[in-house]
Amino acid sequence: MVYSARTLALLLAVSIALVTALFLSLVENVDRSALVVAGIISFSASYLLTFVILEFLVFREINKIYKMLGKLRKKELSGIAKEKSGPLNPLQKINDEIFSFATLKQKEIDELKKLEAFRREFIADVSHELKTPIFAAQGFVHTLLDGAVNDKNVRTKFLKKAAKSLDGLDDLVQDLLTLSHLETGDIKMHIEQMDLRKLCEEVVEQFEEKAEKKNIQVRVLAEQHTKILVFADWKRISQVVTNLVSNAIKYSLENGEVTITFDVGKKNVTTFVTDTGEGIPASHLPRIFERFYRVDKSRSREKGGTGLGLAIVKHILEGHNTKTEVQSTVGKGSVFSFKLPRSKGDDADLGDGL
Repeated sequence: MVYSARTLALLLAVSIALVTALFLSLVENVDRSALVVAGIISFSASYLLTFVILEFLVFREINKIYKMLGKLRKKELSGIAKEKSGPLNPLQKINDEIFSFATLKQKEIDELKKLEAFRREFIADVSHELKTPIFAAQGFVHTLLDGAVNDKNVRTKFLKKAAKSLDGLDDLVQDLLTLSHLETGDIKMHIEQMDLRKLCEEVVEQFEEKAEKKNIQVRVLAEQHTKILVFADWKRISQVVTNLVSNAIKYSLENGEVTITFDVGKKNVTTFVTDTGEGIPASHLPRIFERFYRVDKSRSREKGGTGLGLAIVKHILEGHNTKTEVQSTVGKGSVFSFKLPRSKGDDADLGDGL
C-alpha cells in the first residue's frame, strides 16, 4: 500500500502538534518554551495513539483481508487459516465473513473434485462392464455368421452363450436404472406393516437350487418368532435380502452355510445375514457399497453379478432411514445386518434373536 500506519500517524501527529501550538500561542503569558513542550507532548501522544490504532486495528486486519482475497483470486483456498483478531478489532466481522466464504468455497471445490473423480471412475467401470457381455455376444454371433450356424450342435451352444451374455447385459442395465431411480428419488418407498420372517423365507426358497449346486445350506433361524412384523417396503426389502443372500451364496465355499437371524428389540428388529465364505479384508470394507467396487475383480466377474447389488442395498436402506453394517473375517465369513422399525402387532418375544 502507498500509505503505511507509520506515515499516517506521523502526518496526523505533526498536524495535531501544530494546531496545539498555534492554539496555545493565542493565549497570553505563554512563552516559547511552553509552546515547544506542549507541541512535543501532543505530537508524542497523538503519534503513539494513532500508530497503535492504525497498525493493530486497521492496517494489520486490512492486510489479512487483502492476503485472503489474493488467495481467493488464485484459488489457493486450502492454505487459508483463520487468524485470531483482537476483541476491539472493527474489521473482525468482515474478516470472519471472508474466511467463512473461503471455507465454504473450498468445501465446494473439494466436493466437485470428488464428484469428478467419481464420474471418471464410474464411466470407466460402466464401459468395462458393458463391454464384457457385448463383446462376448458379438463373438458368438460372428462365429455363427462365419459358418458355424450350419452345425446344429455348435449353433445351439453358441446361441445359448450369446443369450446368457445378453441376459447379463440386461441385468446390468436394469440394476443401473434401479440405482439411478433410487438416487434421484423417483422410486418412493411404500412403507407398510409386513412380516419380515415370511419375506426372508420366500427369498431363501428362491435360492434353494443355486445353493444345492454348491452344497450350501441356507436357513432362516427364528423358531421363537412365528411372525416378525416391521414397517418397511416389502418389494424393496425383498431386493435387499435377495442381494445379501445371493452374495452370501456366491462367495461361500462349498459345503458352507448361510443363515438369516433376527434380534427383536423394543423399537427395532435387526436382521443378520451370515455366511461362511471367503471374508472381506478390512481395507476393503469402507468401499464395498460403492458402485462396481469389487474386492477381487477377476474372481468376482467369474462368479457373475453386476457389481451393483450392495450399492442398491445401501440406497434402499437409506430410503428407510437406516443403513447396512458389515463385520467380516478373512477365511471365516461375513455378517451383513440392517435395522427396521418394529411393529407392536407381532407376537415376537423381546430379547435377542437366535
